[in-house]
Amino acid sequence: MANRAGWIGRLGSRLSRMEARLDERRAEVEAEASGVAKKPADGVAPAVVAPAVVAGPRERPDPVTVVPWGMRVAAEVSWRLLLLAGMLWVLMKVISEVRLVVLAFVAALLVTALLQPFVVRLRRLGLPRGLATAVTAILGFVVIGLVGWFVVWQVMENLDDLSDRVRDGINELKLWLLDSPFHVTEKQINDIAKNLTDTIGTNTEEITSAGLQGVTVLVEVLTGMLLAMFSTLFLLYDGKRIWNWVLGLVPAPARPGVAGAGPRAWRTLTAYVRGTVLVALIDAVFIGLGLYFLDVTMAVPLAVFIFLFAFIPLVGAVVSGALAVVVALVTQGVFTALSVLAVVLLVQQIEGHVLQPFILGRAVRVHPLAVVLSVAAGGMIAGIGGAVVAVPLVAVTNTVVGYLRAYSQDQLHGGAPVAGAAPHGATALGEGVDPV
Repeated sequence: MANRAGWIGRLGSRLSRMEARLDERRAEVEAEASGVAKKPADGVAPAVVAPAVVAGPRERPDPVTVVPWGMRVAAEVSWRLLLLAGMLWVLMKVISEVRLVVLAFVAALLVTALLQPFVVRLRRLGLPRGLATAVTAILGFVVIGLVGWFVVWQVMENLDDLSDRVRDGINELKLWLLDSPFHVTEKQINDIAKNLTDTIGTNTEEITSAGLQGVTVLVEVLTGMLLAMFSTLFLLYDGKRIWNWVLGLVPAPARPGVAGAGPRAWRTLTAYVRGTVLVALIDAVFIGLGLYFLDVTMAVPLAVFIFLFAFIPLVGAVVSGALAVVVALVTQGVFTALSVLAVVLLVQQIEGHVLQPFILGRAVRVHPLAVVLSVAAGGMIAGIGGAVVAVPLVAVTNTVVGYLRAYSQDQLHGGAPVAGAAPHGATALGEGVDPV
């Protein structure tokens, strides 16, 4: 009995001590929650206890932190690309509205790049700038006018002969079809001819409207030629001041880079025009000689057409070569046409693999895919004029972008001037930048 009473007493004392510890722990928690200093039992200085953070509702994370990094980068790139695409779309709309002015100015730049070296040489001989510009412009325009007059004269002189030969060629083609293994009858040929005649008769209004549209195009061409002539005169005479004025429109931090890119772009354009003229002249001479020795009608006008179409890369050579083959086919027969085709292919292969790499060199080297895409885009935007100026525009843009990239990298790594060839040709006169 006494043992049981002692065990119950010890249990009660343990429960009392446990209750005291619980009360002490509760007091500590309340003191921590209220920031009250806790005084240790050993007399050490009390330490201030920071208030406990009361657990509340869980906050939602920032949406930016939830989006994956790759998606954020793609979104940043996408809106910038959309902004650039919108800017290019607006720019193309503006260019399409003033297409005549833009093409005339670009043509003036190409002619200026061709004639500027002559102005430089005349000035080195001691002629004043105005007189050197006038002599160069007059001679250049006279040569261009004589070439155009010669082409028209040759076409008009040989038009009757060409019509007779075309008629004879059609008759020969008809006889060949009748004797061919395709089992074509004379009735089928007559039906085809009748259908063509009926088609022309029913579309008289469309043909008339096309003729009127051709008159409108002729007026636009004459207007563009006058604009190009005046622009060429001012670019030849006052190109340096025009370039300095353009530089004044560029923000000051970007002005040194643009000032360095200008002469390099001009040298690229000059090299392209010179090289293209030389390659076109070689093509016209050799293909024209082949046409002359094969006794093809209008050999000289066809050679001039080959020279002019050579300014449209890839497409021009195909069109002019096909025209020469068709004329040879309807005037001289199949054998002569095949001979002309062989001559055209041989000269164009020599041009593509020997002349262009040797004459144009690395200064205006553009990938064939870029040439095809730029010619197609230029033709869709501005017709034949756009196809002509597309490749030099791509070549100049390639030069400018490459220089500006090298210039920016050089500025980031020390600020020393970018190494490059000294100005020459059009940029050799006077101090400062003179790309035109």
